[in-house]
Amino acid sequence: MKTLNERGAINVLLIPLILTVLLLFGAMGFGYWAFAQRQDYKNNSDQKVAAAVSAAEERTQAADAKQYAEEAKKPLKRYVGPSAFGAVTVDYPKTWSAYVIEPSSNDSNLNGFFQPDFVPNTSETKNSYAMRFQLVQQSYDQVLSQYSSLVQLKTGTISPYSLPKVPNIIGARIDGQIAPNKEGVVIVLPLRNMTLKIWTESKSFSPDFNNIILPNMTFSP
Repeated sequence: MKTLNERGAINVLLIPLILTVLLLFGAMGFGYWAFAQRQDYKNNSDQKVAAAVSAAEERTQAADAKQYAEEAKKPLKRYVGPSAFGAVTVDYPKTWSAYVIEPSSNDSNLNGFFQPDFVPNTSETKNSYAMRFQLVQQSYDQVLSQYSSLVQLKTGTISPYSLPKVPNIIGARIDGQIAPNKEGVVIVLPLRNMTLKIWTESKSFSPDFNNIILPNMTFSP
């Protein structure tokens, strides 16, 4: 009977020992799992923070570049045309170049080409320009009728317009496909017995056209 009691005591002590060992291994396993999760979160968190910082830096650089580009346009340069042809005055960014063909006689046209950096070949019709203007020896109605098909084909719109600095002269603004493969804005205004056209041939220059060219442009009616 004594042997049985000793064995029984041994069995009773063995069970807590086994449970303790199992709990120890369980705690170690949980600790390892928690550490691995923490490291994984830390690594991913670092990557996310790095990505967020990189994106913020890119946005800041883009904003700085845009601001620099806008500031580089100032102060504006000015072109003033012959007084006999309305003294057409154009203020444009100093980062642009201008090429203007002035009339050699009373029956010729005033023709201006404007483009950042340099003006490409003006005889090449496929070239697009940031801004152009013409003072043509045609009536206002004749010039405006050239754009009537835009409304009929629903490729453009025509609405009344006057320059901010010449509010008494009312003409028209055409938005849409102003020429084959060219989408932009054209302003048509009567000037004495002639017609003044101002336009941009690219949507990318619409902000400069609307915010710089048109608000500053003037002429003598």
